[in-house]
Amino acid sequence: MKDLNEVFVFITMIIAIVLIVFIIARYTYLIKKTLIEKGIYIDQKNNKLKYLDIGCIIFGLGIGLFVSSVFTTFNLSEDAADLLIWGTILIFGATGLIVAHFIRKRLEK
Repeated sequence: MKDLNEVFVFITMIIAIVLIVFIIARYTYLIKKTLIEKGIYIDQKNNKLKYLDIGCIIFGLGIGLFVSSVFTTFNLSEDAADLLIWGTILIFGATGLIVAHFIRKRLEK
């Protein structure tokens, strides 16, 4: 019964992810189509910074994983270790997003 629940949750998550991606892609397509029909020019300047946010977040998460691996060597309780590990990963991920914001702000001047 436990395996059946895990399979159900996994399939539900996959379906939810596919639906979310479809809805976002469809919405973006409809917006671009409407803008083109109205003759509004879409500035292509943002294309050079398209993946800056994702790259900085992933880089921050990677550094967070690296730093949090230090906490696994300490003799901490399981709850404290989990808190430090996840906290470190999230803090460095957020730092990556903040760095991406400042880089984007500087490059758009």
